[in-house]
Amino acid sequence: MPAFYCGEELLCGDKTLSLTATRLMGVLNVTPDSFSDGGRNHGFDQALSCAEAMLAAGVDIIDVGGESTRPGAEAVSLDQELDRVVPVVEAIKQRLDVIVSVDTSSAAVMTEAAAAGAGLINDVRALQREGAMAAAAASGLPVCLMHMQGQPVTMQQAPSYRDVQQEVEEFLLQRVAECHRAGIGSDKLLLDPGFGFGKTVEHNIKLFSQLDKIGGLSYPLLIGVSRKSMIGAVTGKDVEQRLSGSLAFAVLAALQGAAIVRVHDVDETMDVLKVVNAVAAAR
Repeated sequence: MPAFYCGEELLCGDKTLSLTATRLMGVLNVTPDSFSDGGRNHGFDQALSCAEAMLAAGVDIIDVGGESTRPGAEAVSLDQELDRVVPVVEAIKQRLDVIVSVDTSSAAVMTEAAAAGAGLINDVRALQREGAMAAAAASGLPVCLMHMQGQPVTMQQAPSYRDVQQEVEEFLLQRVAECHRAGIGSDKLLLDPGFGFGKTVEHNIKLFSQLDKIGGLSYPLLIGVSRKSMIGAVTGKDVEQRLSGSLAFAVLAALQGAAIVRVHDVDETMDVLKVVNAVAAAR
């Protein structure tokens, strides 16, 4: 087990997630416009079918999102997001034995999803929207805080850093301190460096090479690189052809101590994590 974890378990609502090996989070976008799979799981039945397939493949967490955060994405209304997310969270919890994460920055969605059975809040804006901090604290659920420079609609126009690793680390520590002031303990926090969120390819690669430094902050890391443009930049492949690159980054993240990897290709990633975790356990 990597030495930087605060604890070996994460209490996610009615379920406990062991962090003694790298765990798998499957992406379930119930949106019409996500960068990789927009519209594929937009309908209720399609979303449930996808969730069932991910669970059969061995996923630990299903991350349900109703607002696209791809570069250039516009915000959706609160009612739209609630209508997309909450019924799916509720149905998955009623039918499947799995932790459900809610990928949202909206306080009302956090509250309603928690009431519907969500076990984790995954916020790309690190609880900075109005009311989000209070809603997360009141839910009692663990929270993943992600770094993003700017907002999705503009974040890739001209990202700039003096030192990307240092600035990401400083931001995340500031948000951790705010969480502590709101009553969210260290045992309920995960950190995400935010690959592709207000960062150039060079920023992303440098940041990925320094995961151990961010891990040194003593919080489990959630890493999401699956199918992203940084893979396309390295491999020259379109989004539909980035499986091999996604798997390589998942392995590299696990080898650097990532607690959770967030992916689209659950079946294939599960296989590589089984190998990585088996070797790590043998050590």
